[in-house]
Amino acid sequence: MRAPARSLLLALAASTLVGPGRADQSARTPRPDDLPPGWSAHSPRDEIRPAFAYAPTGGPKRAGAIVITHDQRAGLQGWVEKEFPVKGEEWVRFGAVRKTRNVADPRRSCLARVRWADDAGKMVPAAVPDARVKELAHTPSAEPEHPLDGASDADGWTSVAGVYRVPPKATKAVVELHLQWAPGGRVEWANVELAKTDAPSPRTVRLATVHFKPSGKSPKANCEEYAPLVADAAKRKADLVVLGETVPYVNTGKKPHEVAEPVPGPTTDYFGELAKKHSTHIVLSVYEREQPLVFNTAVLLGPDGKLVGKYRKVCLPHAEVEAGVAPGSDYPVFDTKFGKVGLMVCYD
Repeated sequence: MRAPARSLLLALAASTLVGPGRADQSARTPRPDDLPPGWSAHSPRDEIRPAFAYAPTGGPKRAGAIVITHDQRAGLQGWVEKEFPVKGEEWVRFGAVRKTRNVADPRRSCLARVRWADDAGKMVPAAVPDARVKELAHTPSAEPEHPLDGASDADGWTSVAGVYRVPPKATKAVVELHLQWAPGGRVEWANVELAKTDAPSPRTVRLATVHFKPSGKSPKANCEEYAPLVADAAKRKADLVVLGETVPYVNTGKKPHEVAEPVPGPTTDYFGELAKKHSTHIVLSVYEREQPLVFNTAVLLGPDGKLVGKYRKVCLPHAEVEAGVAPGSDYPVFDTKFGKVGLMVCYD
C-alpha cells in the first residue's frame, strides 16, 4: 500500500552517560547532553530527572540505542526528543523499537509521542474543515499523537509505530521517547525514524445513535420499543447503532438489583437477534448481576447476533453507589469488521 519513502532515520552516534547531577538554567530547556546529534534530554524538574545514556552497540541490530534509567525513587520522569521536518497535509509514518527492564507497565511508562509544531516551536491548529471554522469560538490545537505498541521479538524488542496526517500549519514533528514512573526501570530506544508515506486506504463507517426514553411498562417492553428505531438505523446502513443506558431499567420504578440480569442474558439475546436481523453492531447498557454484585454494563453485539464483549462502568455517580451498584475495573477494547471499539457509560 505504501510507496518507498525517503527515510529520516536518525544516525545515532556514540556518547557517554549523563544524569541528574549537571547544572541546568531551566528544567525544560534542552541540555547539550552527550546524546546522538539532534537529540536532547528533558525532565519537568531536575529533582525527578532520570539518567540518560547512549549505547553505541545497542539495539536489535547493534546500530545504537538511547538508554533512560531510573533509580529506586518513585515518580522520576524524563524523555529525549528530536525535531523532524514535515510538510502540512502529507502523511508520515513513525517507527521505533524499545526494550524494557523492571518496568511493570511499558505502555504507560515507556511511551513514544509525536508533537506538531511550527517554525517557532509552538503548537499548531488542528485540521478543521473550513465550514466548521466559522462555527467554532476558536480552532482547537493539534493534539500530540501516541504511537501504538506492536509485536515483540524473541529478544524482547517491541515495535512502536503509527501513521499520521500532518496538520496543515505544522513544519516540525517533535518525536519524544519517554521513561516515567518506573522505579528501578530502564528502557532502550532504537531504530527511530519518521518518514513520508502514502495515505491509508479510505474507510467509511456509518454510526447511529438512538436518543429515546422508553415507557417503563416492563423491562421487556423497554427493549421492544427500540426495535423500530434500530430498523430505521439499519435502513440507513449504519455499521454501529448505539442505544441508551440501562435500557430494561429505565422508567420501570424498580431498583437496579431488581432488574439486573446475567450477561449474556435475556436482553443481550433480544438485541442480538436484532443485530443479526439487520446485520449491524448494537451497543446498549444493562444492569448486570454476577452473584451478589450488580454492575452497569455496556455490551457490544455483533452482526452475527453474538456478544462481542462487555464493559463495566468504572466511574459511578452517587445515586448508583447508594443503590449498591459496583464499579468495574478495566477498559477492554474489541475488534470489529470496521475497527477497534471501546465502550464508556455516562459518568465515565
